[in-house]
Amino acid sequence: MESFMPYLLCLLLLPLSLYLISFLHKKGAGDRKNLPPGSNSWLRENLAFNLIGCQRFFKHRIQKHSAAQIFKTSIFGQEAAVFCGAQGNKFVFTNENKLVSSWFTPSLWKALLPVFAANNDKNPAAIFRNYDLGKPDALRQYIPVMDAAARRLLARPDSVVKMVSLSKKYSFELAFKLFTDVVAPELLEKLMEPISVLSAGMVAMPINLPGTAFSRAVRAGKVVRSELMRMVKERRKELREKGQGEGRDMFSKMLLLSDEDEGYDAMVANFILALLVASYDSTASGLTAVLYFLSGLPHIYEQVLREQMEIAKSKGPDELLTWEDVEKMKYSWNVARESLRLLPPAIGGFKEAITDFTYAGYTIPKGYKMYWTPYSSHMNPDYFPEPEKFDPSRFEGSGPPPYTYIPFAGGPRMCPGKDYAKVAILVFMHNLVTRFRLEKAIPNEKIMFHARGMPACGLPVHLHSHPN
Repeated sequence: MESFMPYLLCLLLLPLSLYLISFLHKKGAGDRKNLPPGSNSWLRENLAFNLIGCQRFFKHRIQKHSAAQIFKTSIFGQEAAVFCGAQGNKFVFTNENKLVSSWFTPSLWKALLPVFAANNDKNPAAIFRNYDLGKPDALRQYIPVMDAAARRLLARPDSVVKMVSLSKKYSFELAFKLFTDVVAPELLEKLMEPISVLSAGMVAMPINLPGTAFSRAVRAGKVVRSELMRMVKERRKELREKGQGEGRDMFSKMLLLSDEDEGYDAMVANFILALLVASYDSTASGLTAVLYFLSGLPHIYEQVLREQMEIAKSKGPDELLTWEDVEKMKYSWNVARESLRLLPPAIGGFKEAITDFTYAGYTIPKGYKMYWTPYSSHMNPDYFPEPEKFDPSRFEGSGPPPYTYIPFAGGPRMCPGKDYAKVAILVFMHNLVTRFRLEKAIPNEKIMFHARGMPACGLPVHLHSHPN
């Protein structure tokens, strides 16, 4: 995650650039009349975001502009209107391709997808759209893989384990297996660190100077893409030699879509990289949130343990979990959902106005950027009474009102991997609690909010084996 010192250094070195960028943003944003209230100061808003963190940043501005239901700001170097509450979420999510379209920051494109061509007639994204991670048949096949991975990682743990690192290892191994059908420990070890650096830099200020998170992300992206291009060549050779008419996994299916071509192969490598980052990042962050609360709330742990031990008692000692087992984890999933409410895996996303429109009495001109964030509803006492309190019962029965709970976004652009993440988290929870009692090594470890909330010290936890 980007530190404050490199960011401050860049601000000191580039005052003229900051002024010019701010000027160009203002000049190119279209009709400035009747925009939502708030500040569009490039310097002040982005500096505040980095200094106080995403949670406090949004909390202060949402409270200040609660009557307006919308406010303008500048985050990740981009001026945008932030839509608040369930109505704001609903408006943004249900008007996809009508009034708004998805938009990604320059740092994401430059670090993650520099050669991706979305309008290519042989776009590998078409394979992904037909490769539904949320289909029960796909998840049924993948649950044993998740179970085996969790068992292996927890087989011989250290007495104190940093749960952030463990979550990342588990999530990255699963993502690599899912998209490439490869599980090579040396390769995973080689790529996990640059993937983590790349993930952090995608939401950093796009200032490519030594020491910045964005600069590190650009370099890390080159390292991973180079390795994936090597894998592309090896997989093409394998497909030729074995004469496989159908790919056994998404990686092979994408390659079979086109004959060998350097431009297309580079696009496949980029797309696989994007899938790896998205799957690994959201799953690892979500699982970390669950483990943070599970290890810190003994009464919650005990109820999860009771549910999971009932499932464990129905299995043989070497029998892997099944879809039917996961469906029984009702309370455990409510615990996970409450964890994701308090520590969402993503702090929001950008949209772009594709036409002029009016919302809550304010004008949003064509081309203007918009932003949605779960903090506008997850921490709203009108939707979640005593929002700071951890209470899994919120999700019993019909659960929260529509568009109030959005850890995976909503509408047609809802995260396609949400069900995959759900199952991956539950499978890991099962293996962890049925083997160990959890004790935080740092009882009062704080959550640091930057681009998302993460335990300040990596969440070190003592794992105590259950007595026989």
